Amino acid sequence: MNIPGHTAVPPARSGRWRGGEGPWAWWCAMAVALSLLMLGALLVLLMSRGLANFWPASVHQLTLADGSQVIGVPVETRQRPEDAGSERRYFTANRDASGGIWRWVNVEDIRQDSAPEDLVHIKRMRWSDFLGRLVAVNIDGRRFDGELAWQRLEERLDEIRQQRQLRRELEATQIIPLIRRLESSNGPESNHDPGSNSDDVRIHQQLAELQQQARDLQSGMTGAVLILETAEGRRLEQPLEEVDTVLRPNAMSAWQKVGRWSSGVWQYLSEGPRAANTAGGVWPAIFGTVLMVILMSILVTPFGVLAAVYLNEVAHQGRLTRLVRIGVRNLAGVPSIVYGVFGLGVFVYGIGGQLDEWFFAETLPSPTFGTGGLLWASLTLALLTLPVVIVATEEGLARIPMHQREGALALGATHLEMLTRVVLPMAMPAMLTGVILAVARAAGEVAPLMLVGVAKLAPQVPLDGEFPWLHLERKFMHLGYHIYDAAFHSSDVQAALPLIYATALLLVLVILVLNLTAIFLRHYLRTRHGAFARQ
Repeated sequence: MNIPGHTAVPPARSGRWRGGEGPWAWWCAMAVALSLLMLGALLVLLMSRGLANFWPASVHQLTLADGSQVIGVPVETRQRPEDAGSERRYFTANRDASGGIWRWVNVEDIRQDSAPEDLVHIKRMRWSDFLGRLVAVNIDGRRFDGELAWQRLEERLDEIRQQRQLRRELEATQIIPLIRRLESSNGPESNHDPGSNSDDVRIHQQLAELQQQARDLQSGMTGAVLILETAEGRRLEQPLEEVDTVLRPNAMSAWQKVGRWSSGVWQYLSEGPRAANTAGGVWPAIFGTVLMVILMSILVTPFGVLAAVYLNEVAHQGRLTRLVRIGVRNLAGVPSIVYGVFGLGVFVYGIGGQLDEWFFAETLPSPTFGTGGLLWASLTLALLTLPVVIVATEEGLARIPMHQREGALALGATHLEMLTRVVLPMAMPAMLTGVILAVARAAGEVAPLMLVGVAKLAPQVPLDGEFPWLHLERKFMHLGYHIYDAAFHSSDVQAALPLIYATALLLVLVILVLNLTAIFLRHYLRTRHGAFARQ
């Protein structure tokens, strides 16, 4: 019943939907919670599988029903499909002795399972890890046994690590730059006689001296041999120069294992890969990924912002402008491999080949810019992410109230001053939103990079002390391609699987750090320019 002079009051909602929220609010909250749960589960999976690889796991010695001995690290247990029994997989290493590094053992056949403290886990440069016992150490013809052998082994291994590091630094900082200087001055088809140029003679002499120093360092690592024993009682001789680390995990305390785990993580982050990307570290891939994303952001941001400003602030809002907007949004859905083919044809073979003919004709047929490299990869990904930056920036410009523009013009500002001093600062958070989305997509792309510059192994990073310091023509490593190569091109995927999880976790963390940097900058600009900059 309506009473004159009174406003009708709708009946109050009862139950769980009180307050006008409706059931959709709960469905949205459940969707957000489910998304966070799946993201958390992904991170937990990557952390548990990836970081556990660096933990010095205990080594077990098994006595089976037939009397044979097995030494290995348990990996997983599963039920056999044909009966009610179970079997366990062990990492047995010793590829050079047994031909394989994995073995399935029926749990019912295990008669004794122990973890003797004298079992060793040796990480080697070649073949695979070794699991067994250390019998003795021969150093320069002298044999050491027992605890004295361990003492002399640790001392000698520290010396070898220092000499190995000195040799790597010598090759990276002096030998390789000199070789590149010789290659640049004497092209592959050049008739120039190296002996006719005093500079070439001096470089050759210096190179010979440095190479002799490298050989001396290498020879200083020889002379020590480990005598090892496998589970079957077979004796092996292992040169210590090919050994990375030697552990007795069963004799280590919890704090020692934590220290070893930290050291393993640091080596993984700071060293280069080895053994066909199934061992070693990923430092070149980390550096290449971050450098490529930074260059891509520097290239895509100005072009994306200028295009958005033109479409929203300068161009006549007609049918042609609407068609351009539709085209830009459709470009965001084009498969990334198409951009890779475009980059290969236009950037690498087109522009890069022309640059070689103009400036590097003496090095042909070996191309300088006419092959994949850091510059072309960054340009290709900048083109890939350009629609994202344009759309995000244009939406930010469209949300700025018109009276902000009119007020600036009314106070005597020119159109350019209004854009640069009022509109663009207020739209800066939207620009950074586009950059964040671009970084998130570009850092994980692999398909286009396979065509325009990424390499399976490039231990030398594109930034060094040699002029011009940043070498845009060089190939580089990428975390995403490192994961792809280790997962699909490795001879033993099971051995590489822990490193795949660790690299995937690292890629997520790198993207997170890059995005958080842009998010903090966006928050600062949003706060500085007031409420109208809020998106």
